Amino acid sequence: MRKRGFVIKSDGSSVPFDFNKVKTTCIRAGANNKLATQVAQKISKQIFPGITTRQIYRMVLDILALNAENRLIGHRYRLKESIMQMGPAGFSFENYVSAVLEARGYEIKSKRSAVQGTCVSHEIDIIAVRDSHIRYMVECKFHNSPGIYTGIKESLYTHARFLDLAGKFDKEILVCNTKVSHEAITYGMCIGQEVLSWRYPPEHGLEKIIEDNGLYPITILGLRKKELDAFSQNNVMLARDLLDMDLPKWSQKLSISVYRLETLRNLARQMIR
Repeated sequence: MRKRGFVIKSDGSSVPFDFNKVKTTCIRAGANNKLATQVAQKISKQIFPGITTRQIYRMVLDILALNAENRLIGHRYRLKESIMQMGPAGFSFENYVSAVLEARGYEIKSKRSAVQGTCVSHEIDIIAVRDSHIRYMVECKFHNSPGIYTGIKESLYTHARFLDLAGKFDKEILVCNTKVSHEAITYGMCIGQEVLSWRYPPEHGLEKIIEDNGLYPITILGLRKKELDAFSQNNVMLARDLLDMDLPKWSQKLSISVYRLETLRNLARQMIR
């Protein structure tokens, strides 16, 4: 029998309900302390044996949706889900990571480029340069389901490619949209592989970089698949890219109405202010 007060995670494990985690997540999405506390209190009263993290997630969104002023917070709360909507091929995620790295000072040289190694040719997700001369090989690992960790196999695979490309890159970065395993973190620290993932590095993880710099993905605006494909094909992956758009010009380019683009831009402006 499931204990009351325990939550089933996406990987099937059971953990105690964490009032402060719900509250903190709401605050990070833009809620003030009072609202975040109210949401967490309501959720804590509705916990039942066997409740899942996914159910709690939906409950929080339902509570926020009750008030029009809080719906914007609900959009930010969907950050992780919004990134997972970039699949299934992962190309959109690679384009998004490129935009995030560019906003962080990297110069993107190419995406999905074939580079000849000592033994075989490799398709590199992103080639970037920083500080004018440091060459980065960036490997992106995308998952479109919660509860999937990026683990040691991905770290080993990335480093093996880096070694075969010896002399062509100075550093390697593994970027993923879910959490990374402790084993992968330990291995990365040992061989000098940089890792950027959900909640890692601590205090500087992918979600923190996004929130602190307003680098919300375009999917957070609630796009239709056709719209996402159009934006991705034109390398428009950040919600903030809409703010300075010439809408009539982009309407023709994207085959999206000016009215729809105006609606998306207004939402983006509210989120980023």
